Amino acid sequence: MGRSPRVSPDRILAAAALEFAARGFAGARVDRIARRAHVNKAMLYYHFRSKQHLYRTLLRRMFTLAAARLQAIAESAASPADKVAGALAAMAAFIEEHAPFPRIMLREVAEGGVHLDRDTLTALAAVPRAFGAIVHQGVESGAFRRIDPMFAYFSMLAPIVFYLAGAPIRKEITHLHVAGFTSRPPADFVRHMQDAVRRSFARDRAHRPVS
Repeated sequence: MGRSPRVSPDRILAAAALEFAARGFAGARVDRIARRAHVNKAMLYYHFRSKQHLYRTLLRRMFTLAAARLQAIAESAASPADKVAGALAAMAAFIEEHAPFPRIMLREVAEGGVHLDRDTLTALAAVPRAFGAIVHQGVESGAFRRIDPMFAYFSMLAPIVFYLAGAPIRKEITHLHVAGFTSRPPADFVRHMQDAVRRSFARDRAHRPVS
């Protein structure tokens, strides 16, 4: 029996992330990914059957890693409020560690998710489900007001993704010296979101009829 080639799939996935982030699924080229990974195309196809298989494997891995972080927070002994704050910080850290990922997902959202199959969508769904578990715990314990876990997830995720993904744009605007505009570090924005979400979720913030 022949020996398997000694090339880590992780190296190929890292190169693929950069290529897909820069050019999207349609524009990405396997030969460029192979060059980035310093492997030949035959080696790439040994690990991944096609560009589509490579793309979906990359996304599934990202979703699985992100969900695992949130699940660990959900299963911790922290208070619901601290779990939410931890979840926000964890998601921001994850996005910073995997910088190409937001750009890949923003492209995919813009294209209507056409490249996501059932298994990839299932992996994606694990992320809001893990965050939703934290929200559910808070509601059931009486710490949070009644709030839809899915709405809660998108309310907190979208601002973080856009703030971190927009760093290059903010940097350019700052260089223009536009009055009143300064680029703030991600940690400041995360603290802002933690405070905003804490206030929004708090039980004493029950909706009252508008007179």
